[in-house]
Amino acid sequence: MHPSNGRRRVIIEQVRPEIEDGQFAAKRVSGEEFTVRADIFTDGHDQIQARLLFRSRGSDQAELADQWTIHPMRPRPNDLWEARVVPERTGEYEYTLEAWIDHYGTLLHGMHRKLDAGQEISVDLLSAALLLRTEAARAKETNHPDQEALLLRTAAELEQISDPLEALNVLDREAVLQAVHACPDQELVTRYPRILTLHVERERALYSTWYELFPRSCSPRPGSHGTLRDVIRLLPEISRMGFDVLYFPPIHPIGRANRKGKNNAVAAKPGEPGSPWAIGAEEGGHTALHPELGSWDDFAELTAQARAHGLEIALDLAFQCAPDHPYVREHPDWFLWRPDGTVQYAENPPKKYQDVLPFHFESTDWEALWRELADVVRFWIAKGVLIFRVDNPHTKPFAFWHWLITTIRADHPDVIFLAEAFTRPKIMARLGKLGFSQSYTYFTWRNTKAELTEYMTELTRTELRDCFRPNFWPNTPDILPEYLQYGGRPAFMIRLILAATLSSSYGIYGPAFELCVAEALPGREEYLDSEKFECRRWNWDQPGNLKELIARVNRIRRDHPALRHMDNLRFVPVNNENIICYLKSTADETDTLLIAVVLDPFQPQTGQLDLPLEELGLTEGRPFLLQDELSGERFIWHNRYPTLELNPHTLPARILTLKRTMKREHDFDYFL
Repeated sequence: MHPSNGRRRVIIEQVRPEIEDGQFAAKRVSGEEFTVRADIFTDGHDQIQARLLFRSRGSDQAELADQWTIHPMRPRPNDLWEARVVPERTGEYEYTLEAWIDHYGTLLHGMHRKLDAGQEISVDLLSAALLLRTEAARAKETNHPDQEALLLRTAAELEQISDPLEALNVLDREAVLQAVHACPDQELVTRYPRILTLHVERERALYSTWYELFPRSCSPRPGSHGTLRDVIRLLPEISRMGFDVLYFPPIHPIGRANRKGKNNAVAAKPGEPGSPWAIGAEEGGHTALHPELGSWDDFAELTAQARAHGLEIALDLAFQCAPDHPYVREHPDWFLWRPDGTVQYAENPPKKYQDVLPFHFESTDWEALWRELADVVRFWIAKGVLIFRVDNPHTKPFAFWHWLITTIRADHPDVIFLAEAFTRPKIMARLGKLGFSQSYTYFTWRNTKAELTEYMTELTRTELRDCFRPNFWPNTPDILPEYLQYGGRPAFMIRLILAATLSSSYGIYGPAFELCVAEALPGREEYLDSEKFECRRWNWDQPGNLKELIARVNRIRRDHPALRHMDNLRFVPVNNENIICYLKSTADETDTLLIAVVLDPFQPQTGQLDLPLEELGLTEGRPFLLQDELSGERFIWHNRYPTLELNPHTLPARILTLKRTMKREHDFDYFL
C-alpha cells in the first residue's frame, strides 16, 4: 500500500488506554492522574519527540480543532512512551498522540558523542544554526513570535562562540529545546489515526462507602411498616459509622397481582407486603412513592437531612413491572404476550418471578419505551437523586444502556450508575465499557489467598482498570455467601476489612451485616426470612454487633488517601496461605499502608512476611516502630522477615501506617 506521505517515519501503536479501538471511553475522576502510554519507535537510531494532545470534548469539532493542550511524552525502556495529565473537571475529554523524528535532538546527541570521543563538531554546529533558523521560520508561520525571537537569538549567539562545549551548553538550554519542539514540521509528524475519549466523573464514582437498608423495616414499633421519617431517625448512626451513600431498594408502590409471600412463597398471605422489585400498582409506577413510606415532602426532608449528615441517597433503578403496573395497561406493546393471552413474567429456572414482568425491548415501540425510561431517571434527578444502583442491567440491551447513560450525562454529568450484574465476565466488562460508573464483582465469592490475589490482579493490572470500577459487597439482600453462613462473627469482620481496604468502593447490606445475620435457606446462599419479602424489625444495638469496627474501618478509609484507589495495590509474600498481606501507597508516597488479614475465620494463624524494604525506603538491619490503626498497638520490627500472629476471634487484621520521620543516628529508621 502506497503511503499518503512517505516522509513520516515514526510508528505509534499499542496506545493505552484505548477501549475497543476507541469505541468507548476510559474512566477517571476529577483530580485523578490519567496516564497515556504507547509504543513509539522508528527505523534507525534517530531521536524521537512525542506528545499527548488533550482537550475537553465539545459538540462543534471545528471549533475545537486548535484547542488541544500539549503534554510532552517521556521515553521509558523498550520504546514505551508515556504522558500524564490530571483533569480537574467532570465531563468528556478527547486525546490522541503525535510523534516525529527529532532532528535537532539527534544532532545534539551526535555532537555530544563526537565531543566525548575527541572529534571535531564545527560543521555540526553550522548545521545546528541552520536548523534553528529553519525552526524560527516555522514559528513565524504558525504565529509564535516569542519562540521565533528566541530561536533567532540562539542561532546568532551560537555563531559568536568558538568553544564547542560552550556552544553545546547553549544548544541544550531547556527554553531552546521547548521552542524547537513546539512547532514541528507537520509534513513529518505522525498523528495517531484515532481520537480517543476519556470520561471524567466526580470523586464518588471512584471512592464511596455504601449502606443498604429497606425503609419499610425501619419502624421502631413492632408490626408497623417503616416510613421515610423513620429512616431520618437513623441517619446520625449511619453517618457515625462512616458511610457516605445510603442506598434503598425500590420505594415505589408494590403490585398486588401475583404478590409473593414470606420466603418467596408463590402466594402472599393477607397483610404481607410483597417484594419491592415488583414495581407498580394502581397508586402508580416508577415515579410514585409507596404510600406507606410517606409523602414527597417526607422524601425531600430525607434527602436534605441525609446531605446534612454527609450522606447521598442512592435509589434502585429496576426496569421491570408488576402485572398491575400502569404501563401494562397503557403500553401493552412494551411487554411480551404469550399465546394464552398472559404476559411473560420473569424466569431464571428453576426460579420463577410471577410478580415481575420484564420489558420487551424488541418491541416495535422501543423508541417510546427508551424515552420513557430516560424520563424516569430524569424524574428522580429532579428529586435530588444522583446515584442509581441498576438492577440486573445485563438482562437489558447493551445499546439501550449506552444511549441512556450518554443521554443522561449530557445534561447531568454528576450522575453515578452502579451495575448490579453478577454474570459472565465479558458481559460485566461490557457494561463497564458502556459507561457504568461502578460494578458489582465476584469478590463476594473470592475467599482464598490465591482467589483474591488472582482477581485483584485482574482488576488492577489489566485493561479492566480503565473501564471497570469495582464495588465490593460482602453480602446483598439476594446473597448470603457460604463463608458468612459458617464462619460466624469472625467471617463478617474479615470480609468487611478485605472489602474496605482492597477496593476504593464497597458496601454492606445492613443491618443484617453488622448484626452478623447468617441464617440461610437450607442448601442456598439466600437469607432465611428474607427482607425482600417481609418487613423486619432489627435490634441495632444487639450484643456482638460490628458497628464500632465498621466505624473504625471507615474512619481509616477517610483518613488515608491510599485507600481511595485500587491500582496502587501490591501484594507482600507471606509463608501462610491463610494470611494475605498487601501494600497501598499514594503516588507521592506520603501515605503508605501495610495491611495483613487472616482468611481462616476459625483458628489463629501465624505467618512470616517478606517486606520489600527498599521499595518502602527502609534499611535492612535498622529497627522500625509500627502502629496498628485498628487496635492502636505499637511494636517493633527489626528486619524484612517479621512474623505476624492474627486471631480471627479478637482482631483478624493489622492496618499499619508508614510515615517517614527525620532520621537520626542510633534512632528508629521509620515510623510505621
